[in-house]
Amino acid sequence: MLDATLRLETPEGVDLALAPAGPVVRGLAASIDGLITWGGSILALIALSSAGRTGTGVSLLLLFGVQWFYPVLFEVLGGGRTPGKRAMGLRVIDADATPIGWNASLVRNLLRVVDLLPAFYAAGLVSMLVGSRFQRLGDLVAGTLVVHAPSVGPPPRDGPASDDRLGARSCPVLVRAADQRAILAWAERRGQLSDERAVELSDLLAPLTGAVGEAGRDELVRIANGIRGST
Repeated sequence: MLDATLRLETPEGVDLALAPAGPVVRGLAASIDGLITWGGSILALIALSSAGRTGTGVSLLLLFGVQWFYPVLFEVLGGGRTPGKRAMGLRVIDADATPIGWNASLVRNLLRVVDLLPAFYAAGLVSMLVGSRFQRLGDLVAGTLVVHAPSVGPPPRDGPASDDRLGARSCPVLVRAADQRAILAWAERRGQLSDERAVELSDLLAPLTGAVGEAGRDELVRIANGIRGST
């Protein structure tokens, strides 16, 4: 895959590896959405044509609404995925990896007109090719990204699903409830962290685990398992 990998760290300390989608796969997704919107509009026009001018007016309003609000509704209410994006395994998100909102979706879709200039999506294509994030002009203004949505597969080798094999142990000292929740949050998110980041965070609790590096990470997992088993 030619798309670059973009790494972001959330305020919670979770490392995310995002794969921005390039113009080819985005073009295929847009083609699928275009077939749906134009195909549905043509069928509606045919069905309403028997109603004379009223039917024509309604069909034109329907065409306008579908062309402009179809992507917005699906992006905001459908987890950033229109049917075309879902078919191609894509998702649109804010540039900080948070879910896209109404304002950002409206802006990026209204600016499709600019991306189409001067013809055949030339401005949008140039904008995507000159940046490592493959953002068209609408994405740049709205602060959004189109990324490959992670596929559902087996859990990470060193993720939470493998924590049970490490066993459990009680915490060696009395730990406040807030600190216990922080340990559990680290354990639950460990599958989303890089190995380096997980070790870096577990090293902060070396006085509690009595170890550093991978040994300290595994010891913190055991403590988390113990806390989880006692709650």
